[in-house]
Amino acid sequence: MHESADVATGPTAADTEEMITAELAIALQLAGVRWRPQPGDRFAIPQPGLHGQVFTISDMVVEPHEYPTGTVLGFNGTTEWALDSVDQEQAVWLPREDQLRELLGATFRRLERAEDGYRVVVTGAEAGDELVHTAVSAAEAYGLALLDLVSRATDVLHP
Repeated sequence: MHESADVATGPTAADTEEMITAELAIALQLAGVRWRPQPGDRFAIPQPGLHGQVFTISDMVVEPHEYPTGTVLGFNGTTEWALDSVDQEQAVWLPREDQLRELLGATFRRLERAEDGYRVVVTGAEAGDELVHTAVSAAEAYGLALLDLVSRATDVLHP
C-alpha cells in the first residue's frame, strides 16, 4: 500500500443490510470470480487495522487506474486516514445483490422469502433440477448460489 491521501469510509446500516460477508467474498475470489472495478462497487482490504472497513469506488474518492502491470485503486484525498492506492489483488470485492444475480445469469430461477431469511433457486446440472441456497440476507443467498455454481464448474474442469 502507498500512503499519502486521506480516505473516509465505513458502512452505514443501509450498506450492511445487503452486503455479503467478507468470508463469502473471499471464498468467491478464491473460487475464481473476477472483478472489474466500477463506480459504486464496494470492497474491503483484509489487512490489520482495516478490519470491517468498507470502501466504495467513486469518481470522487476511489478510482480504478489501469496500468500494464494491473489495476490500482487510487484514493483521492478525504479526511480519516492516509492511503494513496492499493493494488486490486490486495482488495476483496463485496458484490451487491444485483451484481451477484447478474453473475448467476440464466441459472437463476427465483428469489423467495423464507422464515429464516431468503432462498435463491438456481437450475441444477440436470434438466429440471433446482438447487436452493438459503441465507439471512438475499445478497448472501445469491453469493452462496454463485459460489456453488463456480465450484461445480471448477470441479468439472479440474476433477
